[in-house]
Amino acid sequence: MQLEVGSILEGRVTGITKFGAFIELPGGKTGMVHISEVASSYVKEITDYLSMNQMVKVKIIGITPEGKVSLSIKQAAPASPTQDRQPAPRALRGQGGDRPARPFQRRAPREVSYGFDRRQPITNENMSFEDMMSKFKQASDDKMSDLKRYTDMKRGSARNRPR
Repeated sequence: MQLEVGSILEGRVTGITKFGAFIELPGGKTGMVHISEVASSYVKEITDYLSMNQMVKVKIIGITPEGKVSLSIKQAAPASPTQDRQPAPRALRGQGGDRPARPFQRRAPREVSYGFDRRQPITNENMSFEDMMSKFKQASDDKMSDLKRYTDMKRGSARNRPR
């Protein structure tokens, strides 16, 4: 019998491991169902769902060039009503699903502070090189002192602790 990806067959469980189960397919070929393909819900113990010599419907989801057959039980099962349902809209997620979403409320824009005030760009019109360098050095020193104060405060240095 020729095995094709997508075909649904019935097979017998011949081996169970902690990561999946081996299924003997018609024609004597064996395939494996990974634990993630046993059921649509979380599977902690595969023996809760399968037992040795149990007959199960499986869908062939892959065949490697070496001939290894990957199977799925959950894809072979008919879709349940919960599987047909679309995911809850983003507004309802995490709220129980049946509770209506709160209306969107626009908030006033918030000022963002980076530890130093924003300065106007330095214009270099009619300035000498020395003037530009001194202005740059002053701005740099201001930013560095603000940054040092901020990092000391974050680290909880002795200078910032109350005496």
